[in-house]
Amino acid sequence: MAKAFASTGDTTEKIETLEIVADGVYALTAEGDPNVGAIEGEDFLVCIEARATPVAARSWLQKLRQHTDKPVKFLVLTHYHAVRVLGASAFGADAIIASAATRRLIEERGMQDWESEFGRMPRLFREPDSIPGLTWPEITFDEGLRIELGGDRGAIDLRFCGRGHTAGDIVVWHDKSKTLFAGDLVEAQAALYTGDAFHKQWASGTLNKVKAFAPQALIGGRGAVVRGREDCDAAVEQTREFLSVMIECVGRAHSDGAGLKGAFESAHTALAPKFGHWPIFEHCMPFNVQRLWDEFDGVDWPRIWTMERDREVWAQLQD
Repeated sequence: MAKAFASTGDTTEKIETLEIVADGVYALTAEGDPNVGAIEGEDFLVCIEARATPVAARSWLQKLRQHTDKPVKFLVLTHYHAVRVLGASAFGADAIIASAATRRLIEERGMQDWESEFGRMPRLFREPDSIPGLTWPEITFDEGLRIELGGDRGAIDLRFCGRGHTAGDIVVWHDKSKTLFAGDLVEAQAALYTGDAFHKQWASGTLNKVKAFAPQALIGGRGAVVRGREDCDAAVEQTREFLSVMIECVGRAHSDGAGLKGAFESAHTALAPKFGHWPIFEHCMPFNVQRLWDEFDGVDWPRIWTMERDREVWAQLQD
């Protein structure tokens, strides 16, 4: 029996858990669905990630409002993928913030990515007609941006650590609580999606910079909140291991002339015993291997995923 395409067979609603990570620091996890968060300033909120639709975002905000009624001043987007950004209108933020590279990616491929992700993960797009259009950041930066929170709340640092999951990922660091929102640069026991990635840079310099924050709490793009320095380091290294195994397997298949299908089978076989039970593993692997194969072919800038290309790659690697 053929596998359902991507996550189209995943129709089970996940249990959402709001956690108070530290004083005024919140994270909502959902059994492997995309995570979101918020940090309180003295008289405002900074929200992190927007979910796939305004309706989905409002369900998160209703939970957050049980703890704080401060208005949302800034909405921070760690990268451009549709399931992270298209719910932005629900927040009523004074300004949306992302890296300059993320804005360029939205310009270049935002509409195709919206169509692609809706086709891959329809369950996440609750009431898709509520999406008013592409999400555009009003504030962008290249390397870093600081948000002063006021009072005794400290500050938030937004940092670009290098190319990784996409060309424009940023992390959100709250030094006072030693909390790091890592976006999809780190996954805590959830499979990596690397279809738009720069694998070798991600696995080396970018993750080294992420790890150097030495967080006591880490919220990845998916999976549980991680607490304690040792476990936060382990989450980074699990991410690095996943990338490194893919790089080794696909690189060997590429040099041996085994073809894309051979590369996929090698990487899947190597990763499945440890990572195969993690959320969206089967969904991600065909797209991951295709992008990594392209890199070994010398394609630096990721090719744009469309609904048609998604289906072609999936069919080629699932026969």
